[in-house]
Amino acid sequence: MKITVPPRGPEERRRDVLARLERELDIWVASADADGLPCLVPLWFVWDGQAVWLCTRPTNPTGRNLSDGRRTRLAFADTRDVVLIDGEATAFTAEDVPAAAADAFHAKYGWDPREDRASYSFFRIPPLAVQAWHEVHELRQRHLMRDGVWLV
Repeated sequence: MKITVPPRGPEERRRDVLARLERELDIWVASADADGLPCLVPLWFVWDGQAVWLCTRPTNPTGRNLSDGRRTRLAFADTRDVVLIDGEATAFTAEDVPAAAADAFHAKYGWDPREDRASYSFFRIPPLAVQAWHEVHELRQRHLMRDGVWLV
């Protein structure tokens, strides 16, 4: 494959990342347990303009890892349009999650985890670092956010 498209500037990549956070349905969630055993799963998510919200069972590996270790890396599936988001999760039960976050899941997916028979936890993940690139020619300026502050 040849690279035929000129590289996007950082501002365009930031706009593209924010657009994907609005339109994508699934995001890959990477976490690890206390022994460092990795876990990688796709989950539904919502973006509230400040943070990614996830919802999963508190007893599964991802739920435990996000509650205990808090660190996570999120990614979209496209390997030709890479977006990596690093953050720390804050856990909420179905009873204490802000209504706007849970309502956003219902609006986006037609599913309200608070009404499910199974127990679900919600996780708020504000981005601490964001990287985005298409192909090798965008690697040099891939860092768009560091320490929770947009660089562009």
